Amino acid sequence: MIEQSVSSPPRGGARLPVRADAGRYLILTVVFICAACGLVYELELVALASYLIGDSVTQASVVLSVMVFAMGVGSLLAKRLRCRAAFGFGLLEAALALLGGCSALVLYASFIWLGESRYALVGFSLATGILIGAEIPLLMSLIQRFSRQDAEGTVADLFAADYVGALVGGLAFPFLLLPWLGQLTGALLTGAVNAVAGGGLVLWLFRRDLTSRSRWVLVTVNVLVLALLATAAVLVDDFERAARRAVYGEQVRVAIHTDVQDVVITGGRSGPLELYLDGRLRVSARDEFRYHEALVHPAMRGPHTRVLILGGGDGLAAREVLRYGDVREVTVVELDPGVARLARTDPALRELNGEAYGDGRMRTVYADAFTWLRGVDAGGVDAGGVGGGPYDVVISDLPNPGVTASTKLYSEEFYGLATRVLADGGRLAVHAGSPATQRHTYWTVDATLRAAGFGTTPYHATGWPSGFAAGPDRVKDGTPAVSDWGFDLATVGASPKLGLARDAPRLRSLEGAALMAGARGVERTRVRGLPASTLVHPRYGG
Repeated sequence: MIEQSVSSPPRGGARLPVRADAGRYLILTVVFICAACGLVYELELVALASYLIGDSVTQASVVLSVMVFAMGVGSLLAKRLRCRAAFGFGLLEAALALLGGCSALVLYASFIWLGESRYALVGFSLATGILIGAEIPLLMSLIQRFSRQDAEGTVADLFAADYVGALVGGLAFPFLLLPWLGQLTGALLTGAVNAVAGGGLVLWLFRRDLTSRSRWVLVTVNVLVLALLATAAVLVDDFERAARRAVYGEQVRVAIHTDVQDVVITGGRSGPLELYLDGRLRVSARDEFRYHEALVHPAMRGPHTRVLILGGGDGLAAREVLRYGDVREVTVVELDPGVARLARTDPALRELNGEAYGDGRMRTVYADAFTWLRGVDAGGVDAGGVGGGPYDVVISDLPNPGVTASTKLYSEEFYGLATRVLADGGRLAVHAGSPATQRHTYWTVDATLRAAGFGTTPYHATGWPSGFAAGPDRVKDGTPAVSDWGFDLATVGASPKLGLARDAPRLRSLEGAALMAGARGVERTRVRGLPASTLVHPRYGG
């Protein structure tokens, strides 16, 4: 057997600077890096589209299907570059680095300043997929310069490195890039790594395959790409501040990224406080009291010594519960410690929630509500051994059922777990979306409660046209529509009577005290025969 050497390239062409085995491993390493970067670009598009547009299932489907289709197109187009594989691969990786690295910035900017990011999402998915699809055919041509194996073995090595790289990129995105750098900076850094890996491979390992002009073109292109990415990274904080002002106005006081979500607070000093979670308005001081009083007080008619609040880390539902002097214990199960921390420390939010967290009857558990309920036994004792019996009232103050990430919190299984912690005759109050604009979603929640063994009384409340996001964010003729919040009051067995507790003077003293609509008025909108669902999906809304 004649050993391949640096002076005797295995497949012809220019002399190569390293031994065959070393060259092969270098190419596979670059395949690994490029695959990791490609998957980060893909996940970045999915995550940002879900954040900006909502409905993560639809956005993931669009990005994945378009990219897979585009990868096939890219593989076909790569045939034209195989005669100049090294130069073509160098240009391709520079283009991919710039496109993927800047995709989050452009997508975010199109949403903020143009009000629409769907077309940008499809465009970036298509272009990124074409470039990623063209990588493997070109790398196949390059690695054959060093490979002693047959074509089948070489293809197996390439795809193994590609799949392992995708695994690493997929894990690095949520566990390293997002928490440490954020979406925008993380994408820019990924682009820089991509450019260095692709450009470095071609300009060093295959430099003798390139003409002098080709080398200068690649050097210039890669330097420009890295310079653009570096400049964007330096300016990304200013960009985010400008974008935040464009979305939230000039009164942004708090803007943080917790382990769970983005949290923004505006106003509170010179204007009404507003709390945004992942870009969606969740609390507006203009009318939040209408929502929280409507959610809490009907359920408090009857025994209410122990109360469980699922969600509600802002402390506003707890504020209403703590108005009752005979409440002995309130347990709040909140997923995001960052929101609860702000509810304790932000002066305006603390004032709005009546300093609920300073009340000695409050206990806070940081956990996913579904997981926590699984760990609670019939005696109300949780996995930590804490609990004083079943709960008289359970308040479900959770994200809108039209948000895909919340679907399990509106499932038959979830309500089945809630029955285990309810005392005999206990009440469950559920925010179920708008019966006016999300009627399918609303009545699916009602049907699901009934399937779990509850009797239900549906009702709704209206608020000022402030856009408090527990209700729909609808705008007509430039004027926000009146908020319409739908609820279900449920007990195991018979349907409960809708009424106001005697200890709710504030609710009774509201202007238009009859904001609580009886079940009959809402029942006319009911979707007959709607089945229970374990996945209340946004498609059912609107």
